[in-house]
Amino acid sequence: MNRKPTLAVVGATGAVGSVMLQILSQHADIWGEIRLVASPRSAGRKLAVRGEEVEVLALSEDVFEGVDVVMFDVPDEVAAQWAPIAASRGVVVVDNSAAFRMDPDVPLVVPEVNPHAARVRPRGIVANPNCTTLSMIVALGALHAEFGLRELVVSSYQAVSGAGRDGVETLRRQLRLVADSDLGTGPGDLRRAVGDDTGPFPEPVALNVVPWVGSVRDDGWSSEEMKVRDESRKILGLPDLKVAVTCVRVPVVTTHSLTVHARFEGEVTVARAREILATAPGVVLFDDPAAGEFPTPADAVGTDPTWVGRLRRALDDPAALELFVCGDNLRKGAALNTVQIAELVAGEFPGA
Repeated sequence: MNRKPTLAVVGATGAVGSVMLQILSQHADIWGEIRLVASPRSAGRKLAVRGEEVEVLALSEDVFEGVDVVMFDVPDEVAAQWAPIAASRGVVVVDNSAAFRMDPDVPLVVPEVNPHAARVRPRGIVANPNCTTLSMIVALGALHAEFGLRELVVSSYQAVSGAGRDGVETLRRQLRLVADSDLGTGPGDLRRAVGDDTGPFPEPVALNVVPWVGSVRDDGWSSEEMKVRDESRKILGLPDLKVAVTCVRVPVVTTHSLTVHARFEGEVTVARAREILATAPGVVLFDDPAAGEFPTPADAVGTDPTWVGRLRRALDDPAALELFVCGDNLRKGAALNTVQIAELVAGEFPGA
């Protein structure tokens, strides 16, 4: 007898977890039971999903009993500990942390780009890419399928919500401090207004841009920049793809933006690129600068697609395109892609 698969959401009370629950309520009802799980301190809370109040359970081995698919949105160290435990009980794990993304036995999946990869999961785990990678990779995947991508030069402009609720609260706090100050234009004025209250950022982010996201890696690179390079290579199946990237934090609450210089195997035309992007699943082409139409975080926030604009051929290279992309880092950049992967997996169950 067929039955709808059972889904668990671990990290249901977090910022991304709450967006997952919204999306589950908006999508087609393919799930049977949806079980909500979080840390012991959140156990007992009730959250709305599919119009019902569901009590949050504390994370333990028992919560995976009878579960078919689980979505994890927890810190890396928690995922590293608990995802294998869930997988050992026969549960397919879809993990939004960085713990397994570069594991060769764990597929890194974007359903619009490489859905087939989700079916081959030696460890029983499917990884969700980083929010910055996800903000551009759907559009790039569509262009790569037509033109053959060879090189990327990327700069990101990343929202503070990428650093979690602490990042958002820090920006709001700093904006209040700046508004209440007599901030001038002299050196150090912003730092004096904010004081030592930089939160998760190395410098004040209010009225500022900070050219650093992540932790230190070799030769001056950041962990976020390495993620963009390594994950793009893995998703697109291009292990030798040349990638240069600089990640920057900006005073925007939600939605990452990126400038992209993409070089392909041969000559490209803007007309054909526009056709591809206009019909690509998960992409909105919003590109008429003469009419003031190009994507900004204010356009993309709260929406699912990748927004693409400022599309043009490189000035001195007929094989390269320039474009500007925006993507809500809490939706497609995290929650939505995780849900989409889980739905791909659910399709393997006869009752889905």
